[in-house]
Amino acid sequence: MMLLPTHHFRDIERKPEYLQPEKCVPPPHPGPVGTMWFIRDGCGIACAIVTWFLVLYAEFVVLFVMLIPSRDYVYSIINGIVFNLLAFLALASHCRAMLTDPGAVPKGNATKEFIESLQLKPGQVVYKCPKCCSIKPDRAHHCSVCKRCIRKMDHHCPWVNNCVGENNQKYFVLFTMYIALISLHALIMVGFHFLHCFEEDWTTYGLTREGTAEAQISLHEKKQPPKVSSTECSSFSPPTTVILLILLCFEGLLFLIFTSVMFGTQVHSICTDETGIERLKRKHQPREHRGSWKSVKETFGGDFSLNWFNPFSGPCNPEPLSDRDWVRQAASLSETDNTETAEEQSEERKDEDSVEVTDE
Repeated sequence: MMLLPTHHFRDIERKPEYLQPEKCVPPPHPGPVGTMWFIRDGCGIACAIVTWFLVLYAEFVVLFVMLIPSRDYVYSIINGIVFNLLAFLALASHCRAMLTDPGAVPKGNATKEFIESLQLKPGQVVYKCPKCCSIKPDRAHHCSVCKRCIRKMDHHCPWVNNCVGENNQKYFVLFTMYIALISLHALIMVGFHFLHCFEEDWTTYGLTREGTAEAQISLHEKKQPPKVSSTECSSFSPPTTVILLILLCFEGLLFLIFTSVMFGTQVHSICTDETGIERLKRKHQPREHRGSWKSVKETFGGDFSLNWFNPFSGPCNPEPLSDRDWVRQAASLSETDNTETAEEQSEERKDEDSVEVTDE
């Protein structure tokens, strides 16, 4: 088996000089508990604003074009409550996904003093990200937008202006689910609205002014009361209503397809305990896979309950670990790697570890 040049440096990876700690800035003092996480990225902020605008546009059309003008109060009340509840949960999930630390590794902790204090033993390895000067735990990847290494990073989503990682994957899954539900609900209501109102109110709008005047004179001569529609389909004119509803249909169909695909992808990642980045790279690195149900419970916060669908309830153990905890996890994994007895298995594992240490 041919080894890459990086394999020859494995023995010195545990030395502080290899990580160039003199180029690392000491980690800042940790902020107060509950400090808000927010990424200052122009594209992400613009996408988040567009997301809120589109949801509020759907809210406007559903309420002021379809539900409020309707004379069927039971229909309006039930659909209004359902749609507004789903929209509130979707926006709450979006805020939680955007403002929650996704699992960022402490920045700048790869200092000489800290590495020497670990007292690494032969066979133990620590990995350093040269971009944020942090010691990388297992399954962490560097995000060029967040400028941090993120634990169990799945991908960076500009629509929530944040990475999807260990601590906020639940909120992202709920966001995609609720957006898909309100999109489907809006499409169904638009369909009923077109079917119910096209023949009742909008056909009479096609009459010319002269035809309308003649009809009124004829009714006056016959002393018959004018026919009043049983429902008021919209407070706007029919052309304006049609344009608003067509735009809502286009938005709802687009978001329904997009968020449904994202929801299915995220659920699959949780059940297989494999992030999107790991699935794309396909390193075939042997590691312990947890059971799918255990992974689901850890992501959504315990045994199945209504809290799974609550964006204000967090996942299990969302608190970030300390620097020592990160290194111990990486060291323990390295220790396990070096317990391989067969020489071929050991060389194969080293190859994969060497791939893992490359910058991301």
